[in-house]
Amino acid sequence: MRIRYGKLDDVEAVLRFWAEAAEGTDRRDDADKVVQLVERDPEALLIAELDGRMVGTLIAGWDGWRAHLYRLAVDPGQRRKGIGSRLIAAAEDRFMKFGAFRADAMVLHDNDLAHHAWSASGYAPQPQWGRWVKPLA
Repeated sequence: MRIRYGKLDDVEAVLRFWAEAAEGTDRRDDADKVVQLVERDPEALLIAELDGRMVGTLIAGWDGWRAHLYRLAVDPGQRRKGIGSRLIAAAEDRFMKFGAFRADAMVLHDNDLAHHAWSASGYAPQPQWGRWVKPLA
């Protein structure tokens, strides 16, 4: 397995992969948003490949202040084989190069599979914080 950065010609394949492998598809994904991500930060979208086939993704966003992890998705037929852990480790390596001292991950409350992956990598819920959101029209 290899981990590489996503490119513009990966956009459609990434969207298809998320539709199959990502939990909670209420995010209104579209190609323009993924293009903006790759153009703004060409190393933020991590893609795991096995024999040239996409088997995992993780967005490792660095805003200059904090390290944020989104969209950990692993092919359902390839789960529990260390792909998620390797993606998380690659993201952490990226963040440490920037001097980050902590990373946070967006994880759905009901996604038990994700809870296992994140806790296996040393992450834990932070009960003193809550996520506040406002839809932008």
